[in-house]
Amino acid sequence: MLSPTDIAALGSCPGLPDDAFDHDGLITKRPLRACALAELRPGPGRVLWDIGTGAGSIAVEWCRAGGAAAYGVERDPVRAARARGNAERLAPGLVHVIEGYAAEAIATLPAPDAVFLGGGASAAVLESCLAALAPGGRLVAHAVTIETEQVLIAAFRARGGSLLRLGVEAAEPLGGLFGWKPLRPVVQWSYRAHGATG
Repeated sequence: MLSPTDIAALGSCPGLPDDAFDHDGLITKRPLRACALAELRPGPGRVLWDIGTGAGSIAVEWCRAGGAAAYGVERDPVRAARARGNAERLAPGLVHVIEGYAAEAIATLPAPDAVFLGGGASAAVLESCLAALAPGGRLVAHAVTIETEQVLIAAFRARGGSLLRLGVEAAEPLGGLFGWKPLRPVVQWSYRAHGATG
């Protein structure tokens, strides 16, 4: 766990090291997080919904990069507690973690300027988030399963936006040498709602 001095030294640029967060392995990894935040565009006065927040890494980085507030929705109580702890350490007072199912929780949240959906987005939750998005707002969804990938491909065909398949490999020890170990590939759909600039 990082000390307060270490946290301050990390600055506000998205892409904190994964070990800055307490997590159980299900976290949007640093390179993929930076790609998502580049599309989400945090800024003053802007509110983010982080659906399936997990460790809260996207919500935390949104606020550290200048977003006004983030609402993380997480159905697993252990992960929700972990996300709260990360938020208190890394973006105190700015991230609000709601424990519950996305379909129910998002009806209680303030309108978002941006939405991030982690690896398990359903078509119904995606449509609800798109309907709530402010004019000019941005949505980024990640898929790690074939089923969610199909949801994002259908959304891309229907609405446009940008569809990327992101693959990252990291050097890791292999015997006495090093070799490339791939992270799970992620499909990223990015969409900007019509209307005012955002």
